[in-house]
Amino acid sequence: MRFEPPMTMMDFLRRSEGTWFSQRTVHHFDAVADESGESNLIVQVLEKDDPRVQAVCEQQAIEAQSALGGAAFSWRDNLDDEDERASRAAVLVDLPDAHNPRTGKLLRNQGYVEQMPVISRYFFAEDGVLTIDTEYTNNQGQERCWFVTDYFRVRIGTVRLMSGVNLISYSSERRCLTPEAILKLQQRAAEPA
Repeated sequence: MRFEPPMTMMDFLRRSEGTWFSQRTVHHFDAVADESGESNLIVQVLEKDDPRVQAVCEQQAIEAQSALGGAAFSWRDNLDDEDERASRAAVLVDLPDAHNPRTGKLLRNQGYVEQMPVISRYFFAEDGVLTIDTEYTNNQGQERCWFVTDYFRVRIGTVRLMSGVNLISYSSERRCLTPEAILKLQQRAAEPA
């Protein structure tokens, strides 16, 4: 069976819901040493009437009825870690373009590069690769993300300062399966072809 990647932001967020084990490498192009690490990314889909979606729209002075929904993200070094610092969490809100649901704006309560509210532009290419462009006060960020399967995805990001590229990051992410999901996979594999 051929894998069909998500082609709208809400489909992308719904397919991202759950916990992902992320292995990341960051290459710096300045005096800072390269780094790598592992973490857990937790994604929760938010419907358009969720108070967090409404709050981000209000924060950005955007009419909340144009939002389709969004997602809450958090990062943890270990799933047992109870540390939920605000700097390790964000809320995204999807505002697709009326003429093309594969393009639109993402509102974010705080940016990844600069800890401030931001509005990004996104688009899905024909092959399902999602590109998100963000203009910060002093930086530009671009992230590209795609699903290889429903259980594995890849993210590549760049951050550019006025003087040029500052860093490039690469993350491979594997979905952490619940016992229920494993049972469903086993049942599906046992079905006659």
